[in-house]
Amino acid sequence: MAKKRKKRKGKRGKLAFGGYAINFKGCKDSIEKIMGSTPIGPSVMTKKIWAYVKRKRLARR
Repeated sequence: MAKKRKKRKGKRGKLAFGGYAINFKGCKDSIEKIMGSTPIGPSVMTKKIWAYVKRKRLARR
């Protein structure tokens, strides 16, 4: 007779993180105005985008 495997129970009761919905509709700022005219790395670019999104209140859960 085969042995039964025990099922692992994960944490329950907490909803999974669904992420953010970001809407840039109606924004008139150019990418150059947000990022600057000098070359930057990806991590700095991400920080600048999120700073802009938070400043303009564009993110919704």
